[in-house]
Amino acid sequence: MTITLVPYHQDERLPGATFPLPEAEVVTVAREFPEGDVWTRIAALYEPVAAEVAAQVADGKVPSVVSGDCLLSEAVLAGVQRAGVDASIVWFDAHGDVQTPETSTSGYIGGMPLRQILGDHPELLASRLGLRPLPEDRAVLVDARDLDPAEAEFLASSRVRRCPVDDIDLPDGPLVLHVDVDVVDEADLPGLKFPVGGGPSFDAVVAAVRRVKATGRVAAVDIACPWHPPRPGDDDVRARLLAALLAP
Repeated sequence: MTITLVPYHQDERLPGATFPLPEAEVVTVAREFPEGDVWTRIAALYEPVAAEVAAQVADGKVPSVVSGDCLLSEAVLAGVQRAGVDASIVWFDAHGDVQTPETSTSGYIGGMPLRQILGDHPELLASRLGLRPLPEDRAVLVDARDLDPAEAEFLASSRVRRCPVDDIDLPDGPLVLHVDVDVVDEADLPGLKFPVGGGPSFDAVVAAVRRVKATGRVAAVDIACPWHPPRPGDDDVRARLLAALLAP
């Protein structure tokens, strides 16, 4: 197995210890950033990721990509599309990630990627990566339970499928599997940047991911790890989670 590691939270380089990966060949993507705004910098970082994903898919492999935030999902889906695979997306996340620059009260761009995958503000990132927008009914949002009012309003009127981890309604055809680790209940996973309670256990999330993979339809796996640098005792649970999520 080859793991593509993008050790960044947006354009912030993270220490290697943030990602306790299982034994595997690891391709690390890093680069010097060009001048410009955050979207310009991120697009420059993500372009080689999309190219790497496309090359692996074209070679008959299922890429596994690990990073520090959810925005990288746009590069993963773009790479799958470049390889000629018309994939839907299964999005495990405690949050909706369907904000826009206009609706976000915090301005945090990590809360926008799923909405951008669905076609919002393509000029910011999607168009730079050649990402084609996904129809709403081909996005599955799994266990999103911490929604801002604007996100809840959008989802209520959209065709995005919403499911708990134990009853996932998958669309037909190939899938990109995106897992933000904060979908796991905060009691089971320490050190999250944006912890949310009332969610599924570590074991329930792993079991659900395995069920999706067992369909044989996953074209790429994207793991987002928005957690703080590890404290003593954090490495074991993080390493076990990443090993379980990345297992074939």
